[in-house]
Amino acid sequence: MEIKVCLHLTEKQIYYVLVKGNRYDTISDAELLKRFYADGNNEWLGILLERYTMLLLGVSMKYLKNEEEAKDAVQQVFLKAINELHKYKVEYFKSWVYMIAKNHCLMQLRNKGRFSGEIDERTMAVDDGHEAKNDHIEKDRALTSMAAALLQLNKEQQLCVTLFYLEKKSYQEIAQQTSYSLMQVKSHIQNGKRNLKIIMERNEGN
Repeated sequence: MEIKVCLHLTEKQIYYVLVKGNRYDTISDAELLKRFYADGNNEWLGILLERYTMLLLGVSMKYLKNEEEAKDAVQQVFLKAINELHKYKVEYFKSWVYMIAKNHCLMQLRNKGRFSGEIDERTMAVDDGHEAKNDHIEKDRALTSMAAALLQLNKEQQLCVTLFYLEKKSYQEIAQQTSYSLMQVKSHIQNGKRNLKIIMERNEGN
């Protein structure tokens, strides 16, 4: 199901929905997402974001090494996550929002000239290409497009790609966790990676 409503929230509005999440701590991520997709109530998104605020702040601090920049990054990740969740159906929220935060921080480092190395395959990033004046904007769009494309994979590919690239699980660990055979795990990852590229290229053409 695609959510066609796209809502842009201010920092004040984000704070409002975040502080209301404490009484729902026992509800699973999957249930919160189910409720959101059922009624479109942003309160459920606020609870999810509040739940992973410290994780996102930790990721941002790891890459940016600056508390104020990290806090700002978390706010930007909140905005991106909220907008994307209104357009696409997410199943694995924690890994998905982690990827958004990581990619956002890597883009910030590139923009500031503090990250010169290539993002390797296990970060699921795209090739740099030529360096134009506004190239960092295109990179950020590409990474956002990649996150959206991940949601369009079938359930098996999405799960294996998420576990392998985002949670750094080995083939054996994924097989044990999912009950897929090693051959199935490798196939889902390879096909998922190929399909990600196809979906991104198709989306760019629309």
